Amino acid sequence: MNTTLLSAGLASMGAGALPIGNMFTIEDKLFFKLSLAQWSLHKALFDKKLDNLDFAAKSRALGCEGIEYVNAFFKDKAKDMAYLKEMNKRAENEGQQNVLIMIDGEGDLADSNAENRLKGIENHYKWVEAAHFLGCHAIRVNLRGGKEMSEAANASVDSLTKLSDFAKGSGINILVENHGGFSSNGVWMTDVFSRIKNENCGTLPDFGNFCITRKGNNCIEEYDKYKGMEQLLPFAKAMSAKSNVFDDQGNERNIDYYRIMKMVKDSGYRGFVGIEFEGNEVSEEKGIELTRDLLIKVGKELA
Repeated sequence: MNTTLLSAGLASMGAGALPIGNMFTIEDKLFFKLSLAQWSLHKALFDKKLDNLDFAAKSRALGCEGIEYVNAFFKDKAKDMAYLKEMNKRAENEGQQNVLIMIDGEGDLADSNAENRLKGIENHYKWVEAAHFLGCHAIRVNLRGGKEMSEAANASVDSLTKLSDFAKGSGINILVENHGGFSSNGVWMTDVFSRIKNENCGTLPDFGNFCITRKGNNCIEEYDKYKGMEQLLPFAKAMSAKSNVFDDQGNERNIDYYRIMKMVKDSGYRGFVGIEFEGNEVSEEKGIELTRDLLIKVGKELA
């Protein structure tokens, strides 16, 4: 191993980090574990520079313990047992824990049209089964398709109840991310989840996804992210650390990571925190490393 690179890695991650091969094991005093959201590498994956089956090795190399898959990168493999077995094998060989699958493109669960919505619910069933086979604890779904807030809330409660009922026997949680539209409104999400009776249903708060309305690439209506996090945390069963741009000190320019992670800790959450880098100013791998290092720094400050 290159001792210069090792020393640099230890310096960036702090004195409590111990190297094991290419991976760093974080000291026990952190209140969370690090997972890597596959979307952080979406450019490499879409460009075929990285294959889904190699994601576990990449996660390990970047210092994470858990894997958060995105169904888009193995869209036709939900029922392919041989492929899923290989995913399990790769994760096990790299010492990675399969955490969850983020599901997109399977139907609008907040649609007021009952027929369309039922089809969307049923489209998610195969991903519940795939997540169970992979040893994940959850799938992440979206609450989209609603036109009016009250109707969308009612439709969402019904969809989540049906989907959670289906997933209950598999031990899979159904989680909703704040992912634009009504779901990025903390008041609306609180209304929905205060009416959900299923214990295997909850939220996946994302530090940065609080844009309610977009026009092109611009957000024209944004919910207060700190208020939103406070409202979503009581229902949280997973966590997404969004990042885009960093200053010279390694801090996220638009998100106060210390403030949010203190809220996360105070809420009692002790699970995985997923790194989800979406920026363009540095490479995907560099953005992941910056997010990882910032989370470790803040975690130590909060110890």
